[in-house]
Amino acid sequence: MTELSQHAWEMAEAAEEHVETVTVEQVRDGLEDEAVTLVDIRDVRELWIAGTIPGARHAPRGMLEFWVDPETEYYRDWFDPSRRYVLFCNEAGRSALAAKALQEMGFEDVAHLTGGFTAWQEAGYEVEEVEQRDYKSR
Repeated sequence: MTELSQHAWEMAEAAEEHVETVTVEQVRDGLEDEAVTLVDIRDVRELWIAGTIPGARHAPRGMLEFWVDPETEYYRDWFDPSRRYVLFCNEAGRSALAAKALQEMGFEDVAHLTGGFTAWQEAGYEVEEVEQRDYKSR
């Protein structure tokens, strides 16, 4: 087996050197701030199982760059480089990498939640259930 030149958590830690981190308290205190879009980048199955932070939008990590780019067929118009975005995943690794990717795409006001959704749950803050959708009928 070939040895990796860099490991996933090392990459996430390196990304954090360039990305603002916010605490669960800062996110909770800013939930009503309409100038901030909270983005859950976890897989949809994670949302179905555990729920999400109230009011968060969902953009799966595997599609994020495509949803952000207006030149792709996957573009979501709620992404606007002039807005502030706070991303989160389960434990903050994917969100650090994703926030760095958004910065590289021209988003200047991007942060990620330190400790991720796990830290949110451990703090005992409200969790919004996410209903499982039936994709077979689409």
